[in-house]
Amino acid sequence: MTEFTPIPAILGGALIGASAVALMAFNGRIAGLTGILSGAMLPGAGGRGWRLAFLAGAILAPALMWLALGAPVPFASDLPAWAVILSGLLVGVGVTYGGGCTSGHGVCGIARLSPRSIAATVVFMAFSGATVFVVRHVLGVA
Repeated sequence: MTEFTPIPAILGGALIGASAVALMAFNGRIAGLTGILSGAMLPGAGGRGWRLAFLAGAILAPALMWLALGAPVPFASDLPAWAVILSGLLVGVGVTYGGGCTSGHGVCGIARLSPRSIAATVVFMAFSGATVFVVRHVLGVA
């Protein structure tokens, strides 16, 4: 079971919200990581520089925390590698059909009271819950 850590969760949520507000304020863009990643990888996509900077920050932040705190950011998964890879592929399919991910729809879209984003986030969360139930209780993994 995952530990309950409200203070780091609140701080992390505040940082995510602040980065979403800053990206909208300074670039006029929604902080949807799927769109940012795909735009950084696709040739000819506009705004490649800020996209790469945003992704670099997301990757470098745990390294900076490691240096600042003297300990790595803990991450562990009891799932086998095939399950992690399959999960990633299914998420990729989901964000393609959902027109974005929970960062764009859940963080930014709900804040803008977008009905499409609210519906998408409800669907994302329902399928996430169903997936966890099936994996843990039906398949008995983890």
